[in-house]
Amino acid sequence: MNPERPERQDPTTPAEHEPLGRPVGRRVFLGTLGLGALGVVAAPPLQRALEDFLGSAADKDPTGLSRLLPNGGGFRYYSVVSSVPRKSPQDYRLTIDGLVDRPATYTLSDLRAMPQTRLVRDVQCVTGWRVPGTPFEGVRLSRLLDAAGVRREAAAVRFTCFDGAYSESLTLDQARRADVLLALRMQDEDLGHAHGGPVRLYVAPMYFYKSAKWLSGITLTDRVRPGYWEERGYDVDAWVGRSNGRDDAPTT
Repeated sequence: MNPERPERQDPTTPAEHEPLGRPVGRRVFLGTLGLGALGVVAAPPLQRALEDFLGSAADKDPTGLSRLLPNGGGFRYYSVVSSVPRKSPQDYRLTIDGLVDRPATYTLSDLRAMPQTRLVRDVQCVTGWRVPGTPFEGVRLSRLLDAAGVRREAAAVRFTCFDGAYSESLTLDQARRADVLLALRMQDEDLGHAHGGPVRLYVAPMYFYKSAKWLSGITLTDRVRPGYWEERGYDVDAWVGRSNGRDDAPTT
């Protein structure tokens, strides 16, 4: 994903955009928040331009501040790296390997052709912010696990991302839940780059840092291997309301 501080990780955001040459400045960011606080709402074209500008700059903003968009739908955008390569629908690939009988590689078209599941749940960040009633659509992870033929010695699933840094893990039982998806759509739109697209993990009952963005690899392992934020002190089992609670927790 990128630096999502801990939600430890999860970024989501506005439209697709090319990264700018420098991060948005603190004064620019505070100024835009000031407009929102005063009730000044830009007309749609101007608002979209503002979101595109801030969203692009956020790709290179290690503080994550530029991801707190006015009228941004409640999402806070964060990444654990300074920039993330983009994958088009044509060049995106997702691999499944490790302790499986049938390793496989899927294109975005392959995933779109599978039966899709739609969930509408609250998105909850461990830092406390929440976006209620958020629709996600995608393929149940259990479908890919069944197709791969999970071996008896497998006990967990490790997820890696094409940002080159982020990782996550679930137990095999958690991964097989009906509310764990490989999400292709969010809020009834295709998942954009800033939201972790083309494909991200969506673990509905856990804090959003478990829903790894920019998903590129699924590996079956013999034990849970702590993910990016767990290695930095956060809970491996991140059930909403039953884990974490640190004041410096990550944003998603």
